[in-house]
Amino acid sequence: MKRKTDNFSKFYNKKRNSAIKEEFRQEKKAAKKERRESIERHFEEKRKAVAAQAQEKARAASTPVKGKPVKAGATGAAGTGVEPAPGEMLPLNKYIAHGGICSRRDAADMIRAGKVSVNGKVITEPGTKVLPTDTVKANGKKVTISRNFVYILLNKPKDYITTTDDPQGRKTVLDLIRHATQERVFPVGRLDRNTSGVLLLTNDGDLSQKLAHPSHEIKKIYHVVLDKALTKADFDKIISGQVMLEDGPAHVDVLAYAEPKDKTQIGLEIHSGRNRIVRRIFEHLGYDVRGLDRVMYAGLTKKNVQRGKWRLLTEKEIRILKYLNSSIKGSPAKAKEWAATPAAPEKAPAAPKAAATKPSAPKAPTPGKRPAKSIPPRGQKPAAARQKPRPRKSTNFNNEGE
Repeated sequence: MKRKTDNFSKFYNKKRNSAIKEEFRQEKKAAKKERRESIERHFEEKRKAVAAQAQEKARAASTPVKGKPVKAGATGAAGTGVEPAPGEMLPLNKYIAHGGICSRRDAADMIRAGKVSVNGKVITEPGTKVLPTDTVKANGKKVTISRNFVYILLNKPKDYITTTDDPQGRKTVLDLIRHATQERVFPVGRLDRNTSGVLLLTNDGDLSQKLAHPSHEIKKIYHVVLDKALTKADFDKIISGQVMLEDGPAHVDVLAYAEPKDKTQIGLEIHSGRNRIVRRIFEHLGYDVRGLDRVMYAGLTKKNVQRGKWRLLTEKEIRILKYLNSSIKGSPAKAKEWAATPAAPEKAPAAPKAAATKPSAPKAPTPGKRPAKSIPPRGQKPAAARQKPRPRKSTNFNNEGE
């Protein structure tokens, strides 16, 4: 048995390269996590300091100085009598959307209906500016701005309603994410009761409005199962946009057979947000949709998410969603507009100059400057070397005495 000594200890219990790399990877991951948490703590403290400073300014502005009465017309947001701090005011509909009550568009309708009050006063103008310190109530319930945004991807199963509550007592998608967060989230867009697939839920009103608005042309991919094979004539009719529904023609971006041998399974890509557009396309042509599954929504897929399960979006996915279709490369609408702009007329190529008939005289060399040498092509000797061959050396072995 070999004896373990100090001289040979390095040959025992030697770690593999994979283990060493894994240690480095874990250390790097821990360092990134610690740095991210420290940055979040720094900005959270900064936000609290700004909010405290704004409250202090508002309190000082609301307290009249002795001998200087407050002007009659100097009122702040929603008639509070407080001059709001710059950068802290928000439109009322945006305030409600940040509170997670509904989207900004629905909040505007709610405000116009007279269901929103600010500091006890009913407001009917959605653009009214409010402060975070104001008391805003919607349908009698207090609204508070949610600083902690949550983004949840759900693989929705069938027999679930895409809504926050149902008067008939049916199962909703919120029942599946009951333990995901304490924040009040709402679904972005809608899926039918018998439609499954990718569904995004969040309390970010701005992002919800962007993804749901038709001008952004958010792409969606569906897997459709029909009761019979899709014919070639109907296939061409769908892809060419000749299907006329009651609300106008239906445009499909991409259409393909999901299985080459089974033409009842269709893959379809569309950016329209019209109600039940996919089902109505095939029902208009006489097909019965047996199954409809949304495979992708705004670049999000249900990979590694089982049916009925959910997961939180990563930071990278959130950044991609917020900047989705913000450039010509990513926005089909802007790309079409850019392509439709007339291009500048191309200039005609200049005619080649005629060759001079008389040879030009050689230029006199500049004093103090060496004349330029003409460099021959690669592999070819200079002209002087070709004209004057090197003289051969004479070797006469017979004349030994010379």
